[in-house]
Amino acid sequence: MRKPTQEQIIKFCHANTVIDFLEVEVVPTPDGEARLELCTDARHANLYSMTHGGVLTTMADTAMGAKCLALNKRVVTISLTIEFMHAIMTGTRIMTDATVLHDGRQTMVCECRIVDADGKLYAKSSATFFVTGVLNDEET
Repeated sequence: MRKPTQEQIIKFCHANTVIDFLEVEVVPTPDGEARLELCTDARHANLYSMTHGGVLTTMADTAMGAKCLALNKRVVTISLTIEFMHAIMTGTRIMTDATVLHDGRQTMVCECRIVDADGKLYAKSSATFFVTGVLNDEET
């Protein structure tokens, strides 16, 4: 089966309704894939005006899932960890940078960095995914 198109990958990200609820942007990248971006505001903040860790975790999980989909594999998360390096104050624009570390028949392992435009690392996540199948053209 052929590699999913950039349009299919973007559609996949928007199918995760929480991404749209949080108003996370799905931005096409020159390599034909996509990354997630968010300009944080009060809706994304905890009581200390810092971006809530759940928002970052959701972004990382979705970005890693999209990276697996770019290899034509549908996945579900088995386990995920995230480390927060710096607080992200509201008004900061952040983006995901996901990579596949292991591309197996049944499992995949990815990592995702959450950075700003200058490359400052705010959080790093890694996850193991179970491969449920391939992208079916009729479902896109």
